[in-house]
Amino acid sequence: MSEFRSGFVAVVGRPNVGKSTLINQLLGQKIASVSPRAQTTRRRQLGILSTDEYQIVFVDTPGLHQPHFKLGEFLNQEAEKALDGVDVILMLVDAAAGVHEDDKTVFERLSRLKRRAPLLLVLNKVDLFSEGDLPTRQAVFNDYVDPANQVAFSALSGRGKQDLLDTILKHLPERPPEYDPEQVTDLYEKEIAAELIREACLLILQKEVPHGINIRIDEFTERGEGGAYIAATVFVERESQKGIVIGAGGAMLKKIGSHARGEIEAMSGRKVFLELRVKVEKDWRDDENALRRFGYKVEKKKGK
Repeated sequence: MSEFRSGFVAVVGRPNVGKSTLINQLLGQKIASVSPRAQTTRRRQLGILSTDEYQIVFVDTPGLHQPHFKLGEFLNQEAEKALDGVDVILMLVDAAAGVHEDDKTVFERLSRLKRRAPLLLVLNKVDLFSEGDLPTRQAVFNDYVDPANQVAFSALSGRGKQDLLDTILKHLPERPPEYDPEQVTDLYEKEIAAELIREACLLILQKEVPHGINIRIDEFTERGEGGAYIAATVFVERESQKGIVIGAGGAMLKKIGSHARGEIEAMSGRKVFLELRVKVEKDWRDDENALRRFGYKVEKKKGK
C-alpha cells in the first residue's frame, strides 16, 4: 500500500454475538472483556491496531437491544453514539444461527441513520459449518447487505482475519494515524481491571445475578516495579444476591477473585494482589442517581 491509511471502525451487533472477541482476535491480545452472557460490554472502548501501513481504530460497543432498565437505555445510547463520525461500520452476525430477531432490530436502527458509513457484514462462527455451506448461510443475509460487503470470519479461531482486514482497508482514507502506534486501547489499566473482574462474575455466577453486578475500583496502587494492589467492590441489587456472590465460607468470591486476578496479570504482565468485597446497591440498574455514581449517564430523550 503506497499511502498510509487510518480510520475508525465501529463494531455493532446484537448482545453476545462476539464483538469483543472479534476485536481481541484482530488485535492479537485481550483488551475487552468477553463471556457467554449477553451485555458483557457496557462502555465504548477503542482497540487500536497499528502497522507500518495502516492504523485501524476499532470501537467496541454494547449490544443493541430492547432495554428493560435505565442501564439498557444507556447501553443503546453508547452503541449509537459510536456510529457518529466513523469510517466503517462492522455488523457482526452469527452465521451458524441465521438471522436473529435482534439482528433485524440492529438492521432497522442502522437504516434510520441520516448519514451512515459503509456497512460491512461479518459472518461470524464460520468454523461451525463446512465451507461448502457458506453460500447458503450467507444467502439469508443478502436481503440486508450486498454479498460483496459480506466477509466470512471466525472470531474464536481467527479464520478469515486477513480477508476482513483487507476489506476494511479498502474503505479507509489515506491519512496519518490518530494514535501512537504503541497504544492499543483508550482505557486505563484500572478501568480494564474493573471490566475483567465483572467478566469473572459473568463467567462464574448463577444466571440470576450477573446483569445486576457492577464493579468499582476502590484502590489501585503500584507495588514496586513488578506488582500492583487492587481493592474493588462488587455491587449487587439484592441481599440474596450478595450471599450468592460470596458463597459458603467465601468460596465463590474467592473463585471469582482468582479468575479475575489471572486475567489482570495476563493483561498487565505483572503480579497482582486483588481484594474483593460485596455490597448491595438496591435496584441500581433502574436508579438514575446510582447509575450516575457508577459513571453511567442516560440522556433524556427529546420531548421528555
